[in-house]
Amino acid sequence: MFKNLHEMISQLQDERACREYLAKERWNGVVVCPYCNCEKIYVVENGKRFKCSNKACLLKFSVTVGTIFENSKVPLTKWFHAVYVATAHKKGISSYQLARDLGLSQKTTWFMLHRIREALRELAPSLLDGIVEIDETWNGGSVKNKHKAIRERHLKEKIGSTADKAGIMGYLQREGTLKLTLLDIEKPIKNHVKENVSFNAVVLTDGAKAYRGLDREFKGHHFVDHRSDEFVRDGNIHTNGIEGAFGLFKRMVYGIYHQITPKHLERYLDEFTYRYNSRNIKDAERFNLTFNNIERRLTYKKLTGKK
Repeated sequence: MFKNLHEMISQLQDERACREYLAKERWNGVVVCPYCNCEKIYVVENGKRFKCSNKACLLKFSVTVGTIFENSKVPLTKWFHAVYVATAHKKGISSYQLARDLGLSQKTTWFMLHRIREALRELAPSLLDGIVEIDETWNGGSVKNKHKAIRERHLKEKIGSTADKAGIMGYLQREGTLKLTLLDIEKPIKNHVKENVSFNAVVLTDGAKAYRGLDREFKGHHFVDHRSDEFVRDGNIHTNGIEGAFGLFKRMVYGIYHQITPKHLERYLDEFTYRYNSRNIKDAERFNLTFNNIERRLTYKKLTGKK
C-alpha cells in the first residue's frame, strides 16, 4: 500500500481515510460490534460511527472503541504518524521530539507513546528453544555519575552499585527471538530462566555462580568465564549476541530517553524487543503488523497508578 512515511501521510491524509484503513486492518472488511460481536452493523453519522443491529445491544460505536486510540481527542492522522515513527525509528523517539513534530503537548505524546507500547507487548510469549544465550544487566546509570548526595549515601551506608538500579534478564535464541524481562532479585536467576526457556534448549551463559546447575534442568549448559578473559570457546560458545542486544538497548536509553524509571521500564523493554524481533522486515510492514495488536486499552489512571 505504501513504502515509507511520506507515502503513508499522502495516502492517509484525512480522518476518513484513516478510519477506513483502521476498519480494514481491524475487521478485515467485516465490521464487528466490540460489545456483542454481532456482524450485522449499520453505518451512521456519515461513516464516523456504526450501530449494532442486535436488539439486545443496539449500541453505537466508532472504529477506535476497544483500541489504543479509544477516547482520544488526537486526530487519527497524528496517531498514525506516531505509530509509524515509534516502530520505525531504530532507537525510538522521545515524547518531547514527537510533541514538536505533531504540534501537541509533551504530556499528550508521552501518553500516546505508552499506549503504542501497550500494542507492542506480547501477551502470550512462547518459551525460547534451540540454543539460547542468557545474561543480565542493570538500568540506572553509574554511581560515580550521580549527585554528590547519592554518592555519599552509597559510601556511608556501604550500598552496592546495583542498589538503586533495575535488573534486566535477557534471553536470545540464536537466529531467532529476543526476550527481555525485569529481574526480580528476590527470586533465583535459575527460576527466571525456567520461566522463559524450554527445557529442551541448550543455554549459554557467563560463569556467574547463579547459573550453576542449569545443566541438570536443561538439555545442555555451557558457559564462558569472563573473569579469565574467556569470551568465545570453540567458535560457538559465547554470549556476544545477547550482550550486543543489551548494547543496542542502552544506546536507545542514553541517546533518546536518557533515563527510564523502574515503574515504566518494562514497557520500554517491550518496545525495544518488538523492533529488534521485527528488524528483518520493512518499516511499512512493521506499521501494518502493529495494527494486529491494537485491540487493547490503556488508561492514564492505569499507566500512572493515580487514583
